[in-house]
Amino acid sequence: MEFIVSTPTDENYWRSIVLFGRNVASYKFALSKSLLELGSQPNDLVKLEDLALPFAKHVCEHLLLSDKQATSKSSSFLNECRAYNKSSIAGNPDTEKLREIAVRMGFNNVIDAFHVVNQQDIPTRFFLDERSQNKGIRLTDAFYRLIDSGHADVLHRETESRWRLVETSWDLNMASNLLRVEYDENSKELFTFANQHRRVTITSSRGALNGYQKGKCFYSFSNITIDSKSETCADVDHFFPHVLVTKGVSIPHINGVWNLVLSSKECNRGENGKFARLPSLRLLQRLHKRNEYLINSHHPLRETLIAQTGQTEAERGSFLIRCYESARVLGAPWEPKHSLDPTF
Repeated sequence: MEFIVSTPTDENYWRSIVLFGRNVASYKFALSKSLLELGSQPNDLVKLEDLALPFAKHVCEHLLLSDKQATSKSSSFLNECRAYNKSSIAGNPDTEKLREIAVRMGFNNVIDAFHVVNQQDIPTRFFLDERSQNKGIRLTDAFYRLIDSGHADVLHRETESRWRLVETSWDLNMASNLLRVEYDENSKELFTFANQHRRVTITSSRGALNGYQKGKCFYSFSNITIDSKSETCADVDHFFPHVLVTKGVSIPHINGVWNLVLSSKECNRGENGKFARLPSLRLLQRLHKRNEYLINSHHPLRETLIAQTGQTEAERGSFLIRCYESARVLGAPWEPKHSLDPTF
């Protein structure tokens, strides 16, 4: 995968697991979040009995958001989690029973499948399976490097956004080519419609897009964050500026995910920022590459981009060129003043 090969860091291997793995259930997301929450603990052996409760509670919390957490029609483990939610609402949750059930049923497939992307294991492993010898998993040096790098929080947010996208598509029970993800410019969130009358908010656009940009500004590759309280929180920028609409230029689905990128404040609206200018043709090629990352990530963002920009990569490239030719009315193209080594 070009996504990994171009920048083979621990955090990007982790991102590949969350963003590009095929999902028949949400357990990989629950395990990802549970592992990130472990932190840099001194004991590298994590017993299933210690991992089980946070893992199961993540599943339980998401069942309250979306009752469909797998593509299969039935799941004994999910039924037990639903029962736990009912008992919690009634005021008598049995957390020890939930722990025992998760140890017995929750990890049957997810531990084996966690490192599998595109039907093969990624080169970096974040834990070793020692269930048969020690009833747990053993954290590797790669996991500790990941935690020590300070990326755990942002990866946690990215996992949550990815989870919300996947479970929403399952919950609405729509054919993948019918689900359309749209962008709310005021709230900076992605949403879809359950029907003509009910809008469903899915997740933060920053959380959904950040992983595909590897935590970097689209234009300069400087570090960005998706924490709205941080000074380096990314702006959500329209690659083709929205001002084109007022100039009578028709850019199809200008608010579509395909046209949204995360930018540092400096690049978007700093002294030499982009503002409402057209980025250079070189940056258009980068947008195409970023969009292909999204396309290779399984639905729903994949299906949205295909519907908005073209069925094949060649068609999508031609779509961007047509948009670019129309947008030339904005004048000379813009380039960031400073740029670091590219990461995608």
